Amino acid sequence: MRSLCFLAVSLFVAAAAFGQDKPFHVLAFYSTHVEKDHVDFAMQAIPFFEAMAKRDNFEFKATSNWDDLNPIALKQYQVVVWLDEFPSTASQRIAFQNYMEQGGAWLGFHIAGWMDSRETWPWFADFLGTVFYGNSWPPLPATLNIDDPSHPTVQGLPTSLLSPANEWYSWKPDPRQNPDIKVLMTLAPSNYPLGFKDTLAGGDIPVTWINKKYKMLYTNMGHGDKIFADPKQNRFFENALLWLGGRRS
Repeated sequence: MRSLCFLAVSLFVAAAAFGQDKPFHVLAFYSTHVEKDHVDFAMQAIPFFEAMAKRDNFEFKATSNWDDLNPIALKQYQVVVWLDEFPSTASQRIAFQNYMEQGGAWLGFHIAGWMDSRETWPWFADFLGTVFYGNSWPPLPATLNIDDPSHPTVQGLPTSLLSPANEWYSWKPDPRQNPDIKVLMTLAPSNYPLGFKDTLAGGDIPVTWINKKYKMLYTNMGHGDKIFADPKQNRFFENALLWLGGRRS
C-alpha cells in the first residue's frame, strides 16, 4: 500500500511538472511603419523573446501582418503580444476582443496602451482600465516602485528598480481607482518632475498593471533602443510572459 501511495504521489508531481513545462504558443505583432523609437524597441524585443523561447521551451512567432489578428490564426496561440502598434480595423479589434473574452492572454508594451479618447474603442478602454492622458519628454530613466512583491511577474525583483530611458505616460482616470485593476509598478515620487519639454509633475502614475477580469498585462516600457539594458527589468519581462503562458502562479 505504501508503495502504491508513493507511486501515485510521484505520478501527480510528474504530471504537475509536465504541465508547468508544456510548450505554449506566442504571437507577437509589430509594425515597421511607426515612430522610429517604437520600431527600435520591437527590433530588440523580437530576438530577446526568441532567445527566451528556446531557453524556456515555448514557441514564439513575430509578424508585421496585423490581419493575422483574426479568429482562425488566433486559435493557434495562447498569448498575443503587441510590441509597437495596436489594431486599426474593426475586424482586428473584434477578433482581439473575442480572443480575450474566450480566455486568451495579452502582453502589451508602451504604445499598445495609447488611445487618446475612450470613444475610439470603448471596450479597450474598459479592458485597459483607463485612457492615455499625457507623457514625459525626452525619454529618461525612472525609478519604479514595486506595488506587490508577491505577484509572480515581479518575484525576485527588488522593491524598486531603475528602469532605462523611456517615454513615460500618465493616465485618466487613474487605473488604480478601478476595482478590476491591480497595479504592479508605479513611478516613484522621487522622479518628479520627470521630463524637460513635456513634464510629469507628480501624482500617482501606474506603469504596469493587470485587469483581473482577463489574462492580461500592460506595461509602459517600450520606447527606444535602451529598454533591454537592465537585467532586473529583463527578468520582469520574462516573468510576465511565462505567467501569461501558465508557467507562473
